[in-house]
Amino acid sequence: MSRRQTNPNKRATTPATRCAIYTRKSSDEGLQQEFNSLDAQREAAEAYIASQKAEGWVCLPERYDDGGFTGGNMDRPALQRLLADIEAGKIDCVVVYKVDRLSRSLTDFARIVEVFERHKVSFVSVTQHFNTTQSMGRLTLNILLSFAQFEREIIGERIRDKIAASRQKGKWTGGRPILGYDVDRSNGSPRLIVNAAEASRVRQIFDLYLELGALLPVVAELDRRGWRNKVWTTRQGRRRGGLPFDKGQLYRLLTNVLYMGKVTHKRAVYSGEHEAIVSEEVFQRVRQQLARNGRNGAVEGRNRHGALLRGLLHCKACGRAMSHTFTTRGNRRYRYYTCTNAAKRGRAACPSRSLPAGEVERAVVEQIRCIGEDPEVLRDTLAEVRSRADGMIEHLVGERREIERALARLHADIRRTTGGNSGAVTAPRIAELNEQVRFAEGRVAEIDAHLAELRRERVREEDVAAGLADFDEVWKSLSPRERIRLLRLLISRVEYDAADSSIEITFHPTGIKSLAAGDGADGKHVEDAA
Repeated sequence: MSRRQTNPNKRATTPATRCAIYTRKSSDEGLQQEFNSLDAQREAAEAYIASQKAEGWVCLPERYDDGGFTGGNMDRPALQRLLADIEAGKIDCVVVYKVDRLSRSLTDFARIVEVFERHKVSFVSVTQHFNTTQSMGRLTLNILLSFAQFEREIIGERIRDKIAASRQKGKWTGGRPILGYDVDRSNGSPRLIVNAAEASRVRQIFDLYLELGALLPVVAELDRRGWRNKVWTTRQGRRRGGLPFDKGQLYRLLTNVLYMGKVTHKRAVYSGEHEAIVSEEVFQRVRQQLARNGRNGAVEGRNRHGALLRGLLHCKACGRAMSHTFTTRGNRRYRYYTCTNAAKRGRAACPSRSLPAGEVERAVVEQIRCIGEDPEVLRDTLAEVRSRADGMIEHLVGERREIERALARLHADIRRTTGGNSGAVTAPRIAELNEQVRFAEGRVAEIDAHLAELRRERVREEDVAAGLADFDEVWKSLSPRERIRLLRLLISRVEYDAADSSIEITFHPTGIKSLAAGDGADGKHVEDAA
């Protein structure tokens, strides 16, 4: 019987397990030290790998260190390099000091583990003994990670509750400094104190808007004076602000309740601890003027030549506005409406010719007058107004839905940011996100108010009839400026079709009902409604 010969000099070899060490610290505080937290984590992992030398474990020299990065997301350079090397087949095992060093999010961790399993890479935590190659190890890992995510969410909830409680007490909880105030941090929590020089400018800006009545003229005057927005310095020593005002920045300044000595949280307004710069009476007057003018400023306030249809009349052929212009011959002035497309690109660009202003304005007024006299026209007008109101409601509901989704993303970003639990690094980002949330919630409040108005002011046939019954008397009693405001109350758009020389009027959903309620009975009410 023959025996199989073996080589006595040949030893059994264990395949090498290439181990990569991943370390992370949420804040960059202390990383400049000679021996920091990342070094301590790596030293512990290296000692663990050395203890497994008999199993063939080998520590790779490549360092995967994320200093100053939260574990709430995967936007970390060293983590991305680690995953790329795993994809390339360079790593057999990933070693960390604790599970939450790799991730604090269950969703992100599931993605990372999926990469590990796809490439047969094991995962080891030095201080929490388990092995992901076994079912019990995977269960233990998920339990530990669930607690890590729970801890992160609890921290986020505590921060949000603290902000809510602080706002209810009138405290300013942070954000970008605004013109008129400085931030005092001497008592630990930030507090707004009045900057006398800037406060004087803020009051003058409010007075300028009440005097000029529109955003753009105020912006031009501020630019002429060389006034700029707030200049401030970040905690990192970077200079911010000091830029010229634009229309959007001016609008935000004029609508900021902080200047009234108040603070907001979501849709609620509370009395603030800080001193007011602008009186509530002035603030409300500015708010009412903005509401009358709309976000883009007072179009009628710039209408020096009494053009009734300025901003309302459009060319149907090309969809452009028809601007008001005039020529002078001798002592007579001839007014016209001209398509802006033709004015910019030449007559060949648009089939609509210049329209005599007086004739087209009389035609529009006559068409409004006829609505109250013809029942069939009345019903058609009512159907169009209702359809337009329904369309606006549908659009606003859709916009609100989009904003709610955006708010959900912002709150998720806040939770991820707070997950790092590094106050010095995340505080500016949290303030920025909270500012975005404030503006989004403000827009939701505006939409809700507009929806409530549209649903409350549903137009009925008797409303239209009542509103236009005394149209002639109302029209005769109004000044030219009041007539402009009345048309803006009733009409949202007038289209001129050059093909058949016809005029089509689109009414505001609530305009006729406002007229029926008496808002057009005298000049004061017309201005308020506009």
